[in-house]
Amino acid sequence: MAADAEGQGWRRARGRPALAEVFGTIATLPTGSLFKKLGAFLGPGYLVAVGYMDPGNWATSLAGGSKFGYALLTIALLSNLMAILLQALCARLGIGAGRDLAQACRDAFPRAISWPLWVLTEIAICATDLAEVIGTAIGLNLLFGIPLEIGVIITALDVFLILWMQNLGFRWIEAFIVTLMGVIAACFAVQIAMADPDWGAVIRGFAPTVEIVRNPDMLYLAIGIIGATVMPHNLYLHSGVVQTRRFGESVPEKREAIKLATIDSTIALMFALLINASILILAAATFNKAGKTDVAELDQAHSFLAPLLGSAVAPTLFGIALLCCGLNSTVTATLSGQIVMEGFLDIRLPPWARRLITRAIAIVPAAAVTIWYGEAGTAKLLILSQVVLGLALPFSIVPLVMFTADRAKMGELVAPRWVTWLAALTVAVLIVLNIKLLLDLLPANP
Repeated sequence: MAADAEGQGWRRARGRPALAEVFGTIATLPTGSLFKKLGAFLGPGYLVAVGYMDPGNWATSLAGGSKFGYALLTIALLSNLMAILLQALCARLGIGAGRDLAQACRDAFPRAISWPLWVLTEIAICATDLAEVIGTAIGLNLLFGIPLEIGVIITALDVFLILWMQNLGFRWIEAFIVTLMGVIAACFAVQIAMADPDWGAVIRGFAPTVEIVRNPDMLYLAIGIIGATVMPHNLYLHSGVVQTRRFGESVPEKREAIKLATIDSTIALMFALLINASILILAAATFNKAGKTDVAELDQAHSFLAPLLGSAVAPTLFGIALLCCGLNSTVTATLSGQIVMEGFLDIRLPPWARRLITRAIAIVPAAAVTIWYGEAGTAKLLILSQVVLGLALPFSIVPLVMFTADRAKMGELVAPRWVTWLAALTVAVLIVLNIKLLLDLLPANP
C-alpha cells in the first residue's frame, strides 16, 4: 500500500489539496531516460529558489561583500547546502505523504496547535512580503522614478497576473519565474564582467576560514546570511507545488518522483547560489575594492555603481535585476499564501476569491507599513522582516523534520535516518543562529 494510506499515523484523513485547480495537472514520464523523466519535474525547484534570492537577502550579500570582500562566499555555500537538505525533505513530504506542510500540520495536530501555527505562518508570510514589496518598489523607483508608495500598490497587481497564467496552465507560471531568473543572471553576468573581480580571491572565498569566527563583525554578517536563508513560506510552497506533477501511487513510483523532485530543487538552489554569490562578488569587486565598506542599502548600491564601474548601464542592470527579483518573489509568496490558507483551514472558495483573500492578508499589512515609514525606513523594515522570520522559523521547520522522520506517517518513504540526523543538526544550527541574530538586532532596533 502507498505510504500515505489513510489513517496511518495521521489524526485526520487528507482533505482537498491546496492549489486544487493545478493539482496533478502536469504529466510525468513513467519510462525513458533519467534526463527525459527529469524534464517533466523541472519547475517547482525554481519557484522555491526564488525565496533564497529575494530582496531581503540582497542586503546581507551587499554588506558582506562591501565590508569583507570575498571571504563570506563560504557562508553563502554553507547556507545553500542547508537549504538543499531541507527542501529535499519538503519534496519527500509532498510526494510521500500526499500532503503539503500546512495540510500535514492540520492532519497531525489538534486545532489548539494547528490554528496558532497557521497564524504564525501568516505573520511570517506578511514579513516575507514586506521585504519583497520593498524590493519591488525600490526597483520601480530606481528604474522609472515611481514613488515608493505607488510602487507598493503596483506590486499588488501580481495576483491578477497569477490568475491569468494559472488559467493557461501551471507551466506558464514556472516559465515566467525561470525567464525572470534568467534576466537576473544576465544582468549580474554583465555587471561582474565590468567589475573584473579577482577570480583567484573568489575561489579562495569559498574555502572556510577561522577568521569568520574570530572577527565579531564578520561572524555577525555570517549569522545574518545563514539565519535568513531558510524562510518558512518556502517549506510550504515546495511541499505544495511538487504535487502539480502527476506521478503513480505505488511506492517505487513515488520513490522515483522524490528523487527527481530532489534533483530539480538541488539544481535550482545551485542557481540561487550563483545569484547570491554574484551579488557578493559584485559588492567585493566594486565597493570593497574602492574602500566603500559600509554599503548595505539597495539604493546606495545603485547610485555607487555608475562612478565605480564608469558606465551608466551598470546601475540600470542592477535595478532591472532587483525589479525582476521582487516580481518573482511576490508571485511565489502569493502561491505560498494560498497553500498555507487552504492547507491549514481546508476552505472551499472560488480560485479568484481564494487568491484575492490570501494576497490581501499578506500585502495589506506590508503596504501599510511601507507607506507609513516611507523611503527612510526601508532598511529598518528589512531588518524587521528578518526578525519576524527568525521568530517564526522553528514553528515550520521542526514539524517538517518530525513528519518526514515518522514511519507511521511516511511508511516506506520515511527519510533515511542519516538524513533525519543531518536535518536535525541543520535545524538546531539555524534556530541557534536566528536566536543570536535576534538578540543582536532587537536591542539596537527596539
